[in-house]
Amino acid sequence: MPESSKRERSRAAVRDAVAHAGATEPKAPSRGQDPLSGELRRREVLPLLVLHLIAAGPSYGNQLMERIAGMTEGVLTVNPNTMYPLLRRLEARGSIEGQWEHPERRTRRFYSITDAGQDEYSRLLEDVRPFLDSVARSIDEIVREVYG
Repeated sequence: MPESSKRERSRAAVRDAVAHAGATEPKAPSRGQDPLSGELRRREVLPLLVLHLIAAGPSYGNQLMERIAGMTEGVLTVNPNTMYPLLRRLEARGSIEGQWEHPERRTRRFYSITDAGQDEYSRLLEDVRPFLDSVARSIDEIVREVYG
């Protein structure tokens, strides 16, 4: 089957799906679109968490996603489309290095922190803390106001 006809069918399917999606009623924002979790992502909280967890010992992508979801009780969920590009960026910057669990075939890729990653982790610890403190104070104030 010619590659161009596959590509044309794929593009047509995408156009149909987009048209169909536009015809439905808007959905409530998902957690990933939540203002709080969006702000957590913008403020370098996710790289901080990834470096923090990897500094404790080598980890792989799915493990990191599960640990972050558990640590934040689901407030900050991370999907593969977010985690793996972040891991690739951190690796390209020299902050982490990855090793395949079984080098002869693609299996889990375990990431370890580098010296440069330790420096970046230290920087993020300092830079992100004021934001996290302000979030904690805001949440505490909401709880005090509403629940006394």
